[in-house]
Amino acid sequence: MSEKTEFYIVRARAVPEVLRGVAKANELLASGKARTVNEAAELAGISRSSYYKFKDDIEEFHDSMSGMNVTLSCEINDETGILASLLGIISGCNANILTIHQSIPISGVADLSISLQIRENTEDIGGMIRKIEALGGVRKIRIMGRDNIH
Repeated sequence: MSEKTEFYIVRARAVPEVLRGVAKANELLASGKARTVNEAAELAGISRSSYYKFKDDIEEFHDSMSGMNVTLSCEINDETGILASLLGIISGCNANILTIHQSIPISGVADLSISLQIRENTEDIGGMIRKIEALGGVRKIRIMGRDNIH
C-alpha cells in the first residue's frame, strides 16, 4: 500500500527560516551558483544536516511558471463591480481564466473559485494576489492548488 502524499500551500512568512534556507540551497544547486551541498548550505545559512533532512520536502512556488493551472479561492462582498475588478486584475496580469464559479451570496458574502492558466507572459502571481487583496470588498483570497498541464 502506498502512502498518500499531502501538500500544503502556505505564504512564505509562515514557513520556518530553516525550510526557506533549504529551498534556497536547492535553488543554488540547480542554478550552478553552488557546486556542493556544503557550499549551498553555507550560502543559504543552514546546516548540512538540515539540508539533507528536508531537501526533498520543500520547493519554492514559482509565480510565473508557464504551463500551470492555479485555482484561487476567494470570499467577496456582494457589491456591484467587485467581481469585474477582480477579473480585470487577473486579465491585466495576462493569466488565462479557465473557470469561474461563484456561489449565491449569503449574508452579503459570496464564495468564488477561479481556475487560471499561467502562460509565459503571465506576471508574478504573488503580485497579482496582493493586488486582489487590496481591492475593497475582497475579504479573503488563497491559492487552493496548482496542476502542471504539460
